[in-house]
Amino acid sequence: MSSIGVRRITSGGAVNLLLHGLRSAAARSGRLGSDSGEEQLRRLEQASAPPCRNRWRAWTQAVGSWPHLQPRWPAAVTLSDKLFYWVFQNHPDRILELQPDLAQAPGGYRFSAPALKERERRLDGLFRPAQESAQQPVVILEAQMAADTAFLRRLYLESAMLLDQEPGVDHWRVVVICPHRRLNFGRELAVVEFVRERVHWIELEAAAADPDAPPLLRALALLVEPEEQVPKRSAAIRRQSAGTPEAAGLADVIAAIVITRFSGRSLEELCTMGGITLEDLSQSVAYQEIFGQGRQEGRQEGRQEGRQEGRQEGELEIALLLLRRRCGNITSDQESRIRSLPLVQLEALAEALLDFRGAADLERWLAAGG
Repeated sequence: MSSIGVRRITSGGAVNLLLHGLRSAAARSGRLGSDSGEEQLRRLEQASAPPCRNRWRAWTQAVGSWPHLQPRWPAAVTLSDKLFYWVFQNHPDRILELQPDLAQAPGGYRFSAPALKERERRLDGLFRPAQESAQQPVVILEAQMAADTAFLRRLYLESAMLLDQEPGVDHWRVVVICPHRRLNFGRELAVVEFVRERVHWIELEAAAADPDAPPLLRALALLVEPEEQVPKRSAAIRRQSAGTPEAAGLADVIAAIVITRFSGRSLEELCTMGGITLEDLSQSVAYQEIFGQGRQEGRQEGRQEGRQEGRQEGELEIALLLLRRRCGNITSDQESRIRSLPLVQLEALAEALLDFRGAADLERWLAAGG
C-alpha cells in the first residue's frame, strides 16, 4: 500500500488513529492545525464506505439457499422462548383456551415478556388482565421443555422477583408448559406450597393423547409427537378447525411449530409435516415473520462482522504505513508478526509507534509482546 488513497480505509479506528497522529504532529511542530486536519479526515471518512465483505456469508448462514431456507432461532431456546412468545404475543387471549377456569371479561389479557431487574432475567411470558381479579389473575408463563434440576427454585425466585417489582399484583398464578412432569425439575420440598398452590401444569404428552383437548393445545402438542405422527395430527387439527374463526390462527401455529421443530428440512418436507401446500406455507404469518427475522438477523450479523473486520484491517494498514515512515523498511518477519496481532494490540502499537525513533524501537516492542 503506497498511499491512503489506494485502499478504502474508513473504519472509525483508522480515522481516530490518523486524527491522533495529526494532533501529535501539531503539538510537536506547531505547523498543522488539529482542527483543519480533523475536518479533512472527517470528510475522508464521509466520502468512503465502510468495508463489509462478509454480508453475503452471514446472509447464507442465516437463511440457507432456496429451497432449504432455515430460520435463525438457536435450537437451545427455540421451544421454550421464541416459539411460545410468537404464539401468544398477538393473541394473548389464547391463554383462556389453556386455562378454561379463567373468566373471559371485557378487555381481555395483554401479553408481554418483561425483564426482571437486577439479575437480568426475563420471563417467557406475562399475561395481564385489563382489570385484575380472583377470576382474572395475572398469569406468569414458563415453557420448560427439558429436565433442569434448578427449574423449580428458579421459577419460585422469578415469581417472587416479579411480585417485588410489581407491588400492585395481588391475584396471580404460574402456568408451566412442559412435555410431562416426569422430567427432573428439582426437589419440591423447599417450594412445595408454591408448587401446590400457584403452579398450573400443562403437559403436552397428555394433551397429544386427549382427543377432547382444545385445538390450540393439540397443536402445541405437535412439539412432542413422534415425527411420523406429525403429518397425521396436523391434518386432523386443520380438519377439526376448518370453517371456524380459529382456523387461520391454528394454521399459523402449526406452521410455526413445524418450521422450528424441523428447521433443517426443505420447504417441501415442512409442508408435508404441516399438511399444507407450499403456497400456503410461504404466505403464512409464521413463515413471513420467522424467516423475515432470520434475514434481518443475517443482515445485522453481516454489518457487525464487516465493521469489526474493517476496523482491524484499517488499524493494520495505517499502522504499517506509519511504521514505514518512522522506522524505514520493515522486515517480512516483522510485518508477519504485526499482521498476526489482535485488534487490541494493534491499537496499542498505534499509540506506541508515535514515540518510535527507528527500527530498533519496533523490534523491542515486538520482542516484549506489545
